[in-house]
Amino acid sequence: MDAAALCRPASFFPRPAGPGQRRRSGGSLASGSFPSAGRFPGPWPCRFLRSASSSASQWGMGVRCRAAGTESKAASDAAVRSGEPGQDRLLKVPVSNIRNFCIIAHIDHGKSTLADKLLQLTGTVQMREMKEQFLDNMDLERERGITIKLQAARMRYVLDNVPYCLNLIDTPGHVDFSYEVSRSLAACEGALLVVDASQGVEAQTLANVYLALENNLEIIPVLNKIDLPGAEPDRVAREMEEIIGLDCSTAIQCSAKEGIGIAEILNSIVTRIPPPNDTSQSPLRALIFDSYYDPYRGVIVYFRVVDGSIRKGDKIYFMASGKDYFADEIGVLSPNQMQVDELYVGEVGYLSASIRSVADARVGDTITHFGRRAASSLPGYEEATPMVFCGLFPVDADQFPELRDALEKLQLNDAALKFEPETSSAMGFGFRCGFLGLLHMEIVQERLEREYNLTLITTAPSVVYRVNCANGDIIECSNPSLLPEPGKRRSIEEPFVKIEMLTPKEYIGSLMELGQERRGEFKEMNYITENRASLIYELPLAEMVGDFFDQLKSRTKGYASMEYSFVGYRESDLVKLDVQINGEPVEPLSTIVHKDKAYAVGRALTQKLKELIPRQMFKIPIQACVGSKVIASESLSAIRKDVLSKCYGGDISRKKKLLKKQAEGKKRMKAVGKVEVPQEAFMAVLRLEKEVM
Repeated sequence: MDAAALCRPASFFPRPAGPGQRRRSGGSLASGSFPSAGRFPGPWPCRFLRSASSSASQWGMGVRCRAAGTESKAASDAAVRSGEPGQDRLLKVPVSNIRNFCIIAHIDHGKSTLADKLLQLTGTVQMREMKEQFLDNMDLERERGITIKLQAARMRYVLDNVPYCLNLIDTPGHVDFSYEVSRSLAACEGALLVVDASQGVEAQTLANVYLALENNLEIIPVLNKIDLPGAEPDRVAREMEEIIGLDCSTAIQCSAKEGIGIAEILNSIVTRIPPPNDTSQSPLRALIFDSYYDPYRGVIVYFRVVDGSIRKGDKIYFMASGKDYFADEIGVLSPNQMQVDELYVGEVGYLSASIRSVADARVGDTITHFGRRAASSLPGYEEATPMVFCGLFPVDADQFPELRDALEKLQLNDAALKFEPETSSAMGFGFRCGFLGLLHMEIVQERLEREYNLTLITTAPSVVYRVNCANGDIIECSNPSLLPEPGKRRSIEEPFVKIEMLTPKEYIGSLMELGQERRGEFKEMNYITENRASLIYELPLAEMVGDFFDQLKSRTKGYASMEYSFVGYRESDLVKLDVQINGEPVEPLSTIVHKDKAYAVGRALTQKLKELIPRQMFKIPIQACVGSKVIASESLSAIRKDVLSKCYGGDISRKKKLLKKQAEGKKRMKAVGKVEVPQEAFMAVLRLEKEVM
C-alpha cells in the first residue's frame, strides 16, 4: 500500500464479513469498489486502526502499513538533509550567509503580494496555509490594502547548494508611521524598491527611498505588474533613473501576482545585498524595531541582533527605559514564532520576558546584557510625539468606563497613542487623544469601534500649538480651551510641514491654487519627466488635517500623490474664535484659526447653528467672537404667541398694553432662560469645521 492510501478515510477499506453476513456483490478488494461510507459509524482513524489490526492477518497489510510510514518519514528526512527551500528554517548558517532586507513601495504597488510570493517560493508557508496578504493580520489592513502593523519572516533559500537565511522585515508604508519605517530600515542591509510598471514613481516611493539611502542600504529596483496591459517597464525604468538616480539597467521585471521573476529577485537578494558585519565577540546590542502586547505573555519584542549574541535565560537591560528583565523565551519569526536557544549577529527574532508595559520596550531602544553592558546604545532612538489631537466621546454616557478600558488595552499595543480625560458640556465625559497623524487617528477610532463594540463621537482634529507667554513661559496647547488670555500671551507658533505633490502637468494650476488657499508657501517646482511635475510647498499642519488629501485627489482625478514631513514650528497670526449663544460662550465650539480666515469660519458656524438650534420663546443671538469683538452674528427669532387674538376692536391702547406686557415677559425670560444645544448640532458643526478649516 502506498503512502497516499494511508490518508484515505476508513470507508475506502472493506471489512471482512462476519459470521452469518453476506458480502455485498462487487465488494471484494479485487473489484476496486468499496462499501459506502455510511456503513461504518465513528471517526475514521479509529475505524481504520481497528480494522487494520483485527484483519491484518487476513489482508496481509500490517507490514505494508509500517513500511509505508517508514518510507514517508525517510523521504521527509531526505528532503530536510537535501536542503530543499523552506526546510529546517531553524538551521544555523554562517553570518556571511545571512541577508536582512525589507520591501519599500507606494500604496497599492504590490508590496504585500510580492511578500506572499517570496514566502511561498521559499517554502516558508505551505500552500494549504497560504492566503492573500499573508503578513497583514488585521482585517482593517486587508480592507484598506495598507500595512499598519509591520511583520517579520525568516526564510531559508538554497543557491548553488549553499543555504542562506533571508530575513524579510515588512514595513508600514504611510507617512504617519515614518519613525517605525526608519527603525525597520536600520535593521536591514538592503531593500527591494517596488514600483508599479504602469503607474510609475509616486511621492511615497521617493520618501521611502530617501530614508533607505540615509541608512546606506543596497537598493534593488523591481518593476512589478508587468503583466498588466498598460505596463511600460522601459519608461518607468527611465523615470526611476531620472528621479531617484538609481542605475536601473539591472532592474528586475516581475509580476508578483503571476509569479514571474520571483526567483530572480531571490537570487539578487543573495548576490547583491551585503551580509551583516561579524561582531559576535562584542557586547550584546540588539535594535528593537517593533513590539506588541500579548495578554498571556506580556510584551513581545521584535529585534535584530547587531552585536554579540543572546541566549534564553539571559538577564537583559533596555538602555533607553533603564529596565531589566530575564529573557524567558527567544525565537525567530518564520512567520509564526518558533523557539530557539540562541540568536547571534545578524539574526532577527522575538523576545518574551514578562514585560508588563510597552513603554518599557519602545521601538528604537537598544537591548544589552545586564552584567556586560554595551558602551553606547544604537543611534536613532526617539520618543513618539503626537501631532494631531481630537476628542473621543461615547454616544452612550454609560460606555465611558468601557472606552477607558479599551484605550488602555489599545495603548499596550500602540505606544504612540496618548490620551487624557476630558469633560465637555455638550458631549459629557470623554478623552482627549493624541495621534501620529490623520491615518493613525482613523485606524484607532475604527479599531475601538470594531474590536470593543463602542459607538464614538469624534471632534474635529486639531494640532499642537506652542504659546509664548508674556512672562517667558512656553505652553503647548492642544485644546482651544487651554489657550491663555490675549493679554497673557506674546505670540502663538504652529507646526509646519513640507509637502511634495507629484502630479501630471495638466493639474499643476489647480494644485498651486490649492496650496495658496491653504496658506502654503511655494518652494519649488520640477519637471521630473516630460508629463509629470513635482510641487513642493511648506504649509501649516492645521491646514492639512482637514480635507486636503480629498481635495488633492478630486482636483487631479486621482492621479496626484503626496508625501509630507514635519519641518518645525513657526510664528503665525492666530486667534481664538469663540461662539456665544444667548451671550453664553460654548467652549466645545471654540477653535484656533488664522486671523485672515476667522470671518469665513465664524460666518459659516453661525449660519449652521441658526439652522440646527431649536427656536425658543425668546430671541436668541448667535455670535462668533474674537476676544470681545463680534465678527459674525445671526439671530434666531422667537416663537411668538398672538396676544392680540382676543381683542376684537376697541381702543388701540389696550393692544399696546398687551404687547408691552409680552415684551417685558420675553425680556425676563431671556435673562433667565438657557439654550440647550442638541448633540446633532455639535456633530454637524464639527463636520462643517473640517470642511471650512
